[in-house]
Amino acid sequence: MPDEPRLHIVLFQPEIPPNTGNVGRTCVAVGAKLWLVRPLGFRLDEKAVRRAGLDYWQHLDWEVADDWNQLIDRLPGGRFWFFTKHATRAYTEARYKVGDVLVFGSETSGLPKTLLADRQAQAVRIPQSSSVRSLNLSNAVAVAAYEALRQWDA
Repeated sequence: MPDEPRLHIVLFQPEIPPNTGNVGRTCVAVGAKLWLVRPLGFRLDEKAVRRAGLDYWQHLDWEVADDWNQLIDRLPGGRFWFFTKHATRAYTEARYKVGDVLVFGSETSGLPKTLLADRQAQAVRIPQSSSVRSLNLSNAVAVAAYEALRQWDA
């Protein structure tokens, strides 16, 4: 039986294969499981996803959920953190625990308001200059995942 992942990284309706591939590579590096929530903006067998993940994709623990409800069913009791530029709480203020679920929205629209409506206490943001709309998805995942590791190893 494989070890439980230190983190769960969720990409809600990702659109760009190289971002997903890069996130997969980060997940391997930090011991996280990658979850993809459909619909996806690409096919999973696309070379671009695997190319961005390089030779690490074979080591990636990943799973696809057909929708948000199916993801929730597969992660019962999970403690979720929702990354959005609309949150007031900084991601560094959250105290991450092993097994937490970090949720990121699609590259063009982020997380839907309906998903965030009753979860503001779990919504966090990565500070950024007002001169950019958002961070690249794979960069945001790396920032968040390594903050969790920093807290655990401090």
